[in-house]
Amino acid sequence: MNQRPFAVGLSSLVLAAMACQMPNLTQLEADSSAPSAPPTQAVAERENQAPLIAALDPQGRQDILVALYQQASRGTVAILTDDGQGSGFVYDGAGHIITNYHVVQGSDRVEVNFITGYKTSGRVVGTDLDSDVAVIKVEAPAEELHAAVLGSSDELMVGQTVVAIGNPFGLSGTMTVGVVSALGRTLDSAHETSAGSFFTAGDIIQTDAAINPGNSGGPLFNLQGEVVGVNRAIQSFNFTDEGDAVNSGIGFAVSIDVIKRVVPILITDGRFEYPFLGITSRDNLSLGEIEVLGLKSFTGAYVAEVAEGGPADQAGIRAGDRPSGLAGLNAGGDLITAIDGRPVRQFDDLLSYLIKNKGPGDVVTLTVMRGDEVVDIAVTLGSRP
Repeated sequence: MNQRPFAVGLSSLVLAAMACQMPNLTQLEADSSAPSAPPTQAVAERENQAPLIAALDPQGRQDILVALYQQASRGTVAILTDDGQGSGFVYDGAGHIITNYHVVQGSDRVEVNFITGYKTSGRVVGTDLDSDVAVIKVEAPAEELHAAVLGSSDELMVGQTVVAIGNPFGLSGTMTVGVVSALGRTLDSAHETSAGSFFTAGDIIQTDAAINPGNSGGPLFNLQGEVVGVNRAIQSFNFTDEGDAVNSGIGFAVSIDVIKRVVPILITDGRFEYPFLGITSRDNLSLGEIEVLGLKSFTGAYVAEVAEGGPADQAGIRAGDRPSGLAGLNAGGDLITAIDGRPVRQFDDLLSYLIKNKGPGDVVTLTVMRGDEVVDIAVTLGSRP
């Protein structure tokens, strides 16, 4: 499978492939042995339940989308570089524009085109390879700088309607509509480790809103017209003659809560320091892998590797060190089940908490299952090297 950024480019801007993670499925079969409720009781319960799908008002939904576009599109922009083009949006009245790092990668100055037809050049003032975010500064008339309203990605729910506005295939001001398909995905970042792999970007939103090459860096809105994400990549098996990925209904966006934490620091300092734990994790293990590893929980982040001399290593977090018969996966590692008392069902829960709440030098408490023992371990976080 291929995960690719979708800025239209003359040169390839491919992101590293990621491993898909599928959520656990809940058993929904009825218990045939349970006694049935009396008919009158069952009818009363049904009458008190909200309908699964409320009656839709097509005209009302259309009016909402039309009004949203008229308001939100004013702050969206197209971004052109020597190598390609992408999308972005106005962050504030000072002329800061948000886009993806891979849209402006290798460029100090870019062209920014507003929906009104106004064009100006912009200077890249900050980049973040870990979350694929960049900030551009432009000088433009106040009437062109319609700053977007930022929402909260923590309040998103799967099934919620979202809207993407951007510049797919150079078609500026294009609007597409879909839903939040999943929350808490991960992607490889563009920040390479000393071992030649890549750090992980977390708190990623998955959507089926149609996004294509050129949408990179554009806003993802909720129906209140608030930006909840920045469109970043798509997963596709289909490609144009030029090698650009074509929408397949699986797109990914950086959550706005990450943007709200990172961007102010990029504006003032030009870069953002991410907290560093120093582990490589495996989660969403199969039942067979769980049994072979001897784990006592179906959920949690299994510690496959610990960076030598890193924060986790210094605190005593253990990686697997016994051959298990599983390719690339030793037995005996800690299973992280909570951080600062918050449950960790998968590695992204841990990563999202660190990115949105912690910084280098902060102390966190990891709850780990070590065989049959549950241990709390304090870890002082470092900075990603």
